[in-house]
Amino acid sequence: MRKYVGELGLTIVAIIWGSGFVASAVSLDHYTPYQILAIRFLVGVLLLSLVFLKKLKQIRKSTIIKGAIIGIFLYLAFALQTVGLVYTTPSKNAFLTAVNVVIVPFIAFFIYKRKMNMYEWIGALLAITGIGVLSLRFSGDVNIGDLLTLLCAVGFAFHIFYTAQFVKDEDPVLLTIIQMSVATILGFLVVIFKGETTFSMDIEGVSNVLYLGVFSTTIAFLLQTVAQKYTTETNAAIILSTEALWGTVFSVILLSEVLTIKMIIGAILILCAIIISETKLKFLKSRKSVATKG
Repeated sequence: MRKYVGELGLTIVAIIWGSGFVASAVSLDHYTPYQILAIRFLVGVLLLSLVFLKKLKQIRKSTIIKGAIIGIFLYLAFALQTVGLVYTTPSKNAFLTAVNVVIVPFIAFFIYKRKMNMYEWIGALLAITGIGVLSLRFSGDVNIGDLLTLLCAVGFAFHIFYTAQFVKDEDPVLLTIIQMSVATILGFLVVIFKGETTFSMDIEGVSNVLYLGVFSTTIAFLLQTVAQKYTTETNAAIILSTEALWGTVFSVILLSEVLTIKMIIGAILILCAIIISETKLKFLKSRKSVATKG
């Protein structure tokens, strides 16, 4: 039962992140990529610290160290993704970010020698194919934005992987607060270093960056950290990869983007990936056994 609760939580995270594509696009009209990151992580730290103030007294040295590690990966991944979005298309950005689905099993295999079963591999490959069909405009050109986004996928893969490892022994709430704190510190250091200390107060910009801070950062990452306690890192990566699918859904609803056959095919492939990975097609085996008995 807990497994399904965890996976439902990760699905909600993917939906929130999908909606964040619209908010990020609007925010970039008012702020630099580094300003957006600094603000969204600061909002996350302040909200979580206020809500879970009593828990902070229980913090351990091991939580601080582990939270700092995933916090560094978190900031690097988001920085590479957001800056990459300036130089490449949103569709390529979404596709290349989702490559973390394929990278996570490799990390698990090479670092912890955890073998992957056939269904997890098929699910990961189907998911990445589906996101490619859904998001990629097959222009074939590679630029600095594409390379930065590919590196961001590596960062997100390590973040998902180590979150799954660390949450087994640490309080997920405290782990989230520490990683947000580290990302906030890094965010403002970069902003100060780049001299981007003047922030726009335009209502459209402020409302969208606050949405990113409250929903896409605070709620989504807290939910992700808690939910990953109840599922594997590979399943988590596959479910979170549906962010690209939800991004398309919100683009159609909020930005009046036209739904194409390519989008529908991509969505079906992603859905098949999740079903295969999560169920390992046990329902087909059950039907066969029932048919044999009959």
